[in-house]
Amino acid sequence: MFRVRFAPSPTGYLHIGGARTALFNWLFARRHGGTFVLRIEDTDVDRSSAEMVEGILDGLRWLGLEWDEGPKVDGPHAPYFQSERLENYRAMAEQLVQAGKAYYCYCAPEELQARRAEAEAAGGAWRYDRACCALDDETRAAYEADHRPKAIRFLVPQGSAEFDDLVRGHIVFDNAVIEDFVILRSDGYPTYHLSVVADDVEMQMTHVVRGDDHISNTPKHVLLYEAVGASVPKFAHVPLILGPDKKRLSKRHGATSVMEYARQGYLPEAMLNFLALLGWSPGAGDRELFSADELKEVFDLGGISGGNAVFNQEKLDWFNQQHMLRLAPAELGTRVKPYLEAAGLWSDDLLGDRHAWFFAVLELLKVRAKRLDEYATLGRFFFSDELEWDEAAVTKHLAPEETGARLTAVVAALAALETFDPGSIEVAVRAVAEAQGVKAGTLIHALRVSLTGKTVSPGLFQVASLLGRERVQARLHAGIVRGTTARA
Repeated sequence: MFRVRFAPSPTGYLHIGGARTALFNWLFARRHGGTFVLRIEDTDVDRSSAEMVEGILDGLRWLGLEWDEGPKVDGPHAPYFQSERLENYRAMAEQLVQAGKAYYCYCAPEELQARRAEAEAAGGAWRYDRACCALDDETRAAYEADHRPKAIRFLVPQGSAEFDDLVRGHIVFDNAVIEDFVILRSDGYPTYHLSVVADDVEMQMTHVVRGDDHISNTPKHVLLYEAVGASVPKFAHVPLILGPDKKRLSKRHGATSVMEYARQGYLPEAMLNFLALLGWSPGAGDRELFSADELKEVFDLGGISGGNAVFNQEKLDWFNQQHMLRLAPAELGTRVKPYLEAAGLWSDDLLGDRHAWFFAVLELLKVRAKRLDEYATLGRFFFSDELEWDEAAVTKHLAPEETGARLTAVVAALAALETFDPGSIEVAVRAVAEAQGVKAGTLIHALRVSLTGKTVSPGLFQVASLLGRERVQARLHAGIVRGTTARA
């Protein structure tokens, strides 16, 4: 049974890189019928917060990455917050000391800093010199009698630390370049190296899939696994996500919190699809669109690229639009509802008595909308008769003196139509243009501004048909007035 985990630190919300790591772990577990564990690494008390924990959980839920063990689910290895597991780490550290594989270090931070500065001033690199490893019993007893603060350092053995990385292949680190690292600080709190290994051992992780910024930590972890006699899990270090400037993705590249993308109108299934293809390939072919279920069928750690992935906002927008196009009308209407509500454009009959009209409007808008929030901006003129006028468009297309007479003629022509459908409307408008001796495009521009307030919209005749005869007549009259006012 494969067991994997996502272990975020609640010092910030769920960001894009973390979400992709969680996704890869989740897909791997689902593909192989394994277990996906969520563990919160909150030993950094000063920077961790309950708010950030909830933000991480919200982000995972939004993406649909349900966990099998973890916060609010529990499981056989609870608790799943590291702040509640401190005694486990202290016990492992003491176990290593008793086995002669770790030792107490009484060096004060200022002493270590002074020795480091001295070595660097002499032009050399410095690493811990094992001063406390060589203490005699009398000195150690004196330090204990004085209650001198002590940390615990791991005694790095001679030789090498080796592991097979499922992305990068076989990796060997010379232990000579690894200093005796602290595993338990003098305040009793574990370092990352100790806590992550202790938890992975107890929670029986078979695979560790994480960002390759952790690859330099892995040899230390391998040594710890071996020191406690535990099996070393398989590792897969996932490449970083870079911005378009090829620098590590950060706030300067735009939104980084997953829930910020949710608020902006991205679909979770689109984000999931986009993230899956950031640094992973399904293999042969150039297929890009996948549902979560389809990804679970084809995901394999061997498809992860060794090169860094580049976050492309335009590509995300494309994925989002494609997934919106896949939604059934009723589902799309439900997804759009919160954004229309936020814009003050919602009425409950849109999913009730007027649902057919609403779905037709959405169908017209969805070839232009890239995000859910854009349905409110692109389609405002459908849901509200208070138009947001583009004054430059009014001046150009409605203010000319002859425009009023032309629009009046259109009003009369549309009033005479037996059927108010796009084809009939187009025939009537073009007949007026011909009778007035003006290009159809000139009249269409004036009509578009009158009906929408803008110079850009979906197909004008489809727009007019969906607005209906009465609203079109009223807006054309308003357009005539608006043009007269602008001309005055």
